[in-house]
Amino acid sequence: MNKSELIKTIAEKKNLHINEATEVVNLLIDTMKESLIRGDRIEIRGFGSFKVKNYEGYTGRNPKTGALVEVLPKKLPFFRPGKELKKYLND
Repeated sequence: MNKSELIKTIAEKKNLHINEATEVVNLLIDTMKESLIRGDRIEIRGFGSFKVKNYEGYTGRNPKTGALVEVLPKKLPFFRPGKELKKYLND
């Protein structure tokens, strides 16, 4: 499911206009992004949690040429599914 399919599904299930459903989905995503940027952890009970992991820089190797490459430090989002979601998917 992509973003537009999610919007369409919400609009149909809650009898909303597409523009209203779009606004709700965009607000949710923007709020989550802002929270992660601040370094906050997001927990949605029964679904999972989101957080940002910090990775240190290191010296790597280009697999094609073998040349040394400096990999800069970075932050990446990380999702950990909740127990209920894992159980739901495996039952």
